[in-house]
Amino acid sequence: MDLITNVLYWLSNGMLVPDIIFLLFFFVKSLIMIGGFYGAYITRTKVNVKLNRDLEKSDVEQFLRSLPEADGKNRLISQLHKIRNAPRDPAMLEKLLGDYEILADKELGQSKLLVKIGPMLGLMGTLIPMGPALVGLATGDVASMASNMQVAFATTVVGLIIGAVGFITLQIKQRWVADDMNILEYVVESLTNRH
Repeated sequence: MDLITNVLYWLSNGMLVPDIIFLLFFFVKSLIMIGGFYGAYITRTKVNVKLNRDLEKSDVEQFLRSLPEADGKNRLISQLHKIRNAPRDPAMLEKLLGDYEILADKELGQSKLLVKIGPMLGLMGTLIPMGPALVGLATGDVASMASNMQVAFATTVVGLIIGAVGFITLQIKQRWVADDMNILEYVVESLTNRH
């Protein structure tokens, strides 16, 4: 029995370094995501408000003709250009809607990953050093215990930050996707009914 528990102890301690490396990787990824999210927010603020206003003021054909150039930064405008240039076949228009949903889900997947993986890695980083900390407490090695507890608390905080960034960006991006889908479905439905 001691052999099994010793093997488990060494296996779990061996996971600490990979856990910390993954935590740092996803922390950097979350910082990059915040930068990209801010850029997307600025773009949406400028462009999507104007799109909604233009859509309310004109019919769909005129709206599609007056679209700004697709620069690749705004997925909605790129998809509207594809709809404008596509044949007015209902099946093709539905396929374009489905393509947009797949792209949006792929982008949401990055935030979903952070929501799940951040707290998971943080919890692993908390529990792994607790074993050596308890051993240090039992043997009277307070310095070892303090060092392990410091690692435990730091990994928890970093994991929660990663999860929080993922959760906040996920919530806002889901609203953006719903708004974009509303516009796309309206345009597709209008084009389908017209033809």
